[in-house]
Amino acid sequence: MLTKTEIEEFEKQLKKRKVQIEKNLSGTSLELNAMRSLELKDEGDHASVSARTAIDSAILEQQRKELAEIDLALDKIKLGTYGICEMCEEPIGIERLKVKPFARFCITCREITEKEHN
Repeated sequence: MLTKTEIEEFEKQLKKRKVQIEKNLSGTSLELNAMRSLELKDEGDHASVSARTAIDSAILEQQRKELAEIDLALDKIKLGTYGICEMCEEPIGIERLKVKPFARFCITCREITEKEHN
């Protein structure tokens, strides 16, 4: 099990990442809106903006998913269930949490869920 200090450290990391993502999301949304209002002169301009918009949209979607995972992890900290695998209910290894502090599954269960989705 994680110590209170370790949980507090993960909570700080999660909150810091949450702020960063929220800044990214609002900045990217403003950029996308600005790009949509540009007066484009030719097909090359349209293609360039279209490709950039598609990439930015994909990044936004990925960041929204990560934000939802972070919010879920922060809720688990409040509930006292942070660091527990959602599938087997065993502790998630601290090394895994260091890499992905919003992990919902231990390594073994994550591999099982990935195989099911492929």
